[in-house]
Amino acid sequence: MKGNRTMVKLKELLRSKGGEVWYVVPKTSVCVVIQLMAEKGVGALPVVDETGLVGIISERDMMRIIAVNKNCLDEEISEYMTRNVITASPETTLEECMQLMIDKHFRHLPVVEDGQLTGIVSIRDVVRVLLDQRDALITDLENYIVGKR
Repeated sequence: MKGNRTMVKLKELLRSKGGEVWYVVPKTSVCVVIQLMAEKGVGALPVVDETGLVGIISERDMMRIIAVNKNCLDEEISEYMTRNVITASPETTLEECMQLMIDKHFRHLPVVEDGQLTGIVSIRDVVRVLLDQRDALITDLENYIVGKR
């Protein structure tokens, strides 16, 4: 995506990340959620049932849960997940995505198309692409100024 001056959409970011989406079902235990997050190196997991996306659970959520209830490891994640999840479509631009994450105070955004989870992006994913674009633009402008094309 480096060097692309058009507004990048989430579908392009998801394509560059690869097709694998980690998620859990509502009956997954808190302990298993923690293990999966650590194993896969992710900061949030969508919670999906047969109807589609029903929640999300993040590292921050897990820390709050354990701080309040140290005996929760065998409980189902459905007891703690965030419901009514804010989502984006694959057509959402990175700028719109970043603004939504800032305004709503979260770092992970599920991407849903036709009611189906297609991916999840983090604020880190978005910032990385936007910084790559900025760096490429600066290089192009420097080359233009010194006459390289």
